[in-house]
Order: sequence, then C-alpha cells, then structure tokens
Amino acid sequence: MKADNSHSEPIILAGPCSAETEEQVLKTAHAIKDQTPATIFRAGVWKPRTNPGGFEGIGLIGLSWLLQAKKETGLKTAVEVATAEHVNNALQFDTDVLWIGARTTVNPFSVQEIAAALKGTNKLVLVKNPVNPDVKLWIGAMERLRKVGLENIGLIHRGFSSYVKGDYRNAPMWQIPIEMKRLFPEIPMIVDPSHICGNRVDLQDIAQKGLNLGYQGLMIESHIDPDAAWTDKDQQITPRELKLLLQGLIWKKHQADKQFSQQIDTLREQINLFDDELIQLLTNRLATAQQIGNLKKENNVAVLQSNRWNEILNKMVEKGNSAGLNNQFVQAFMEIIHLESIRLQSTLNRTKTG
Repeated sequence: MKADNSHSEPIILAGPCSAETEEQVLKTAHAIKDQTPATIFRAGVWKPRTNPGGFEGIGLIGLSWLLQAKKETGLKTAVEVATAEHVNNALQFDTDVLWIGARTTVNPFSVQEIAAALKGTNKLVLVKNPVNPDVKLWIGAMERLRKVGLENIGLIHRGFSSYVKGDYRNAPMWQIPIEMKRLFPEIPMIVDPSHICGNRVDLQDIAQKGLNLGYQGLMIESHIDPDAAWTDKDQQITPRELKLLLQGLIWKKHQADKQFSQQIDTLREQINLFDDELIQLLTNRLATAQQIGNLKKENNVAVLQSNRWNEILNKMVEKGNSAGLNNQFVQAFMEIIHLESIRLQSTLNRTKTG
C-alpha cells in the first residue's frame, strides 16, 4: 500500500477512537467491511489524554484484537504510535499503517525516536499536523522520517488548537495544509473531519472541503455504538452513518483527460500573465510610496497619515464591491500593501543623510 499522489483510489481509514473490548473491535470492523468502502481499520490502543485519570487506552492487548479483525475481514489495520516501544509492538502484530498523533508531532525527540524504530520498514506512516498552528513543526516531523530512509509517508490534517472558541473542536486553518501541499505536492494528504469537528453534524462538510482541495482520502471515527464510546463519543458515527456520509461526498479526480488538461493549461497561462502584471503594478506602487516617503522625510512629516489611509481603504473597498469582489478580501489585500508601504517609508526615516 504505497502512499502516492497519483493513486486513483481514495485512502479511507475508519474505526473507533479507542479499542475498548474485543467484541467492540470485531463488530465494528465487520460492519465497516460490510457496509463501507473503507480499506483500513483504525483504532487507538494508546490514548494520550489531556488530563490524568481518563481512559488512556487498552494497551498491548488491543493490537491482538486488531490483528484478529484483520484476519477476519481482510481490512488493513492502523494505530497511533508515540514511542519506539509502540512502534515495535505495532510491527510485532503486523499493523499496516502507523500514524503519529498531533501531540507527538510537536516533539522532535519523540519523532526522532519513532523514526529510528521505523528505519528499514516499508509501512505507511501518516503524520498528523501538530497541535500548534506551525507548519515548520509539521515539516520537521516529516523530514525526520525521510532522513532515515522512509518513503511511504502521508499527512493528516486534523485541525489546530486555538484559544478562540469557534464552531469546531480544532480550527481547520486551511491555509496551513494548503501550504504543506504546495511545498510537498508529491506527498498525499488526508483529512480527519472527526477531530476537526468534534461533532457529528459537520463531518460531511469538512470531508467535502478536504476533497475539494485535492486531499487523497479521509480518516473518520466510526463505532458500533457511538453513544456508549469510552472516548470522544460526540464525534463518532456508526458504520451505517459512515456509509451514507461517504455516498454523499463528491470525489474529485486526481488525473484528468487530455481536453481538460489543455483547457486548464490555457487558463493557468492567463493566470501567469495576470500575476506578472500584478507584480509589476505592485513594484510601481511601492516605488511611488518610497518617493512619498522621501518627501515626508525632507519635510519632517509623519509616516502614518490616518485620514489618507482611511480614504484609500474606503474607496478601494467600495470599488471592489462594485466589481463583485469580497469586501474582506479587498480590505486584507490593501492592508498588506499599506503595511509594506509604511515599512519602506519608516526605513527611509531611520536612514541618516550626509
């Protein structure tokens, strides 16, 4: 099972948040096999909890249940690992997919330990985004795996912690996984709607947004009896509900026919031309802002002119609105340009003459 961006079949991992009992694991695995197109059965056997005293996983015995589920259903198995010992145990029980959790991704020592334990294997290793909204931490974890020779690597977008209370358990912050896809287009990315949402209502919406962005698959928590789950019961769904959710998604192609490729290449070339013009216009605008800065410096005038800035901003938002552009987009775009103009003019004012 090679992680490959050109892979035509989506990667679907499904299963309970936690392996609780052998009966629960086997019943859930059979239901997922019988009712859904998922090919990988996931379940946590070691559960890093925020507070002590909560259920922290069934431990090693859970791996034997996963192996039995694999034998009975033919599904491949996946488990989260946080230490070298976890890796060795998972390999001992022929686990097919290992993922590094969000709390572990932030710790370079832990990732290095896991990478060393995985050296020489060809298992699919998935790296969840770090809890912190920091793309460099995510890159660092992935690079540590690459440096020991691992090639079968994928990424999981599961959302980020935020002090601001929002609609989701973990804020999607789509710009961060988009940046990862830009930097590493060859590495497949899947979305974990369960951990982003923290509820069942928004799962399909988040899953579809991931697919619309070209993600290669999904990791969704599914439990034979979600309301009785020992962990994260609010975000788990039954295998039947999972089947309906997957049927309702619009799966995006990752390879297109020749006519489509020609059409999109033409449009992309137009985008390239517009971008070239945009860079030149920005260059000219900032050069003019520097000239204004020189005049302000010569006449001992303050760099920031609030009335003038408000006049420009209001005018551009109004023009953008008339042209059908989003007001927030126009405002954010103009604010970035204004900040750069202020930076350039402030630099001139710090430079002594003569």
